[in-house]
Amino acid sequence: MAAASRVIATVASTTSLLSRGSLRRSQTLSLCFNSSRLVAKKRLFTCTALYKPDVQIKEEGLPETLDYRVFFVDNSGKKISPWHDIPLQLGDGVFNCIVEIPKESSAKMEVATDEPFTPLKQDTKKGKLRYYPYNINWNYGLLPQTWEDPSLANSEVDGALGDNDPVDVVEIGESRGKVGQILRVKPLAALAMIDEGELDWKIVAISLDDPKASLVNDIDDVEKHFPDYALKVITETNESWARLVKRSIPAGELSLV
Repeated sequence: MAAASRVIATVASTTSLLSRGSLRRSQTLSLCFNSSRLVAKKRLFTCTALYKPDVQIKEEGLPETLDYRVFFVDNSGKKISPWHDIPLQLGDGVFNCIVEIPKESSAKMEVATDEPFTPLKQDTKKGKLRYYPYNINWNYGLLPQTWEDPSLANSEVDGALGDNDPVDVVEIGESRGKVGQILRVKPLAALAMIDEGELDWKIVAISLDDPKASLVNDIDDVEKHFPDYALKVITETNESWARLVKRSIPAGELSLV
C-alpha cells in the first residue's frame, strides 16, 4: 500500500509539515493519535548526567567534507557525548534538544552513534555527502539519552522495530538554530515513520525561547492529543537508552562513551 494511503489520520498542522517532503524517505508513514488518552505514568529514567548543558562546540575538519566532525567539550576541554552526557529532561515537561540540521540549511548532519564521543557529522550514502534537495523549514535534531531499540517491537505501530538511533526532533520555532546548539523544547506531537520496517519517531516540538512558545501548550494549538503520546514515546526510548548504557542490551557497533 502506498505511503500516502497508510496515513492513519491527517491533520492540518502536520499535513503542511509532511507535504514539504523532508520526511518522505520512509516507505510507510503513520500518525499516532492519543485517542485513548495514553498518559506516561512512568517516570523518565533518572540518570545523573555527567555534565550540564553548558558545554562548548569544537569543530574538526571543514564543513561539508567527509572528515568534518562537531565535538562537544566541557569547561575543562574534555570531550563528552551529546547523546549520552547531555541530560534529557529539565523538568516541567521541558527537554533538551540538540540541533543537527539548522533551519534553512540542507546538509544532512547527524549524530555519529558508532564513533567515540558520538560527534555530529554529515550523513553519507555510497561515500558521498547527503543533502536535502532544498533548505528545510525547521530545526532538526535529537533528544539526548533516548534510543529506539531495534529489538523492541511496538505493537501500536504495526509491530515495527526501532531504528537504532536517538529520537528525532522537528523544532518548529521561527529562529534558526546552529549545529550543536542545545535548545530547551516542549513536545507537541509524535509522528511515527516506518522505514523498511524500522520505526523512526519524529517529535514535533517548539523552543521555549520562541516568542510563540507560550501560545502553543498542547495539541489543541497544533492538533489535539499529541502531547501525551509524545511524552510516552520519550519515556519509552529513554528507558531503552538506559538499558543500552547499562549494557543490559548489546551495543553492537554503537559507542557508549
